[in-house]
Amino acid sequence: MIKMKYILKNQETKRILFKEVSLLQFNDWLEFHKNPLTSIHWQSELESPDSECKKWYEKQFYRYENDLGGMNALIEKQSGKLIGYCGLLIQTVDEKKELEIGYSLLPKFWKKGLASEAALKCRDFAFENDLTDSIISIISLTNKPSEKVAIKNGMTIDKRTMYHGNEVNIFRISKSQWQKLNNL
Repeated sequence: MIKMKYILKNQETKRILFKEVSLLQFNDWLEFHKNPLTSIHWQSELESPDSECKKWYEKQFYRYENDLGGMNALIEKQSGKLIGYCGLLIQTVDEKKELEIGYSLLPKFWKKGLASEAALKCRDFAFENDLTDSIISIISLTNKPSEKVAIKNGMTIDKRTMYHGNEVNIFRISKSQWQKLNNL
């Protein structure tokens, strides 16, 4: 049986439905991998967009099957279209297991507050369900839009480190900080 405690199945926000990742979304998500703007903040050897998209899906299904969290498909309520993905991911940072909020949106949905809306929902879900005592976002030093999302999520820079060959800032919020933000 697949454990999926980190997946926001059937959750929603004002504008977004959270769904499981499905290969039916492949062609829509392929557009993300075709757009050079989506990889400018991350250093890695990239294959063809089709290969990168296939690897991305394989990684999500591996996460699902091994209780390592995973992305959720973000569906715009108004149009029913795929916006992108956001989720709770088990990551190893400096040899320590951490719960991360990860997010990637299709460029046509950038600068509309949707990444922040999805990330806030993931943060609240993690703390409301006692999944962790703190949660992070791993952000490239050059990715200012993602930094803004983390800050809106109540996170602050915890440290700078190397992650998969990239210099990154680790943004963090603790459960006690979240409780103060929400007057709990």
